[in-house]
Amino acid sequence: MFTNVKHCCAACDLDCYDLAFDILEKAHVAVTPGTDFGPGGEGYLRLSYANSYERLVEGLNRLDHYFAQINS
Repeated sequence: MFTNVKHCCAACDLDCYDLAFDILEKAHVAVTPGTDFGPGGEGYLRLSYANSYERLVEGLNRLDHYFAQINS
């Protein structure tokens, strides 16, 4: 899934590459920066849902907490 995170990048003053690594470091969720798929991918993250339901729920909860923190 390719998701638009341009508003989060602007709020954090990070590009999508740095945002992806910030998420990995702070939320322990691996996402792929959109720029790995070309320059048009700036401002997007790729999320994979090839995992168990339980692990997906855990990952989404961690992402929810991460984005709640940066948006407050």
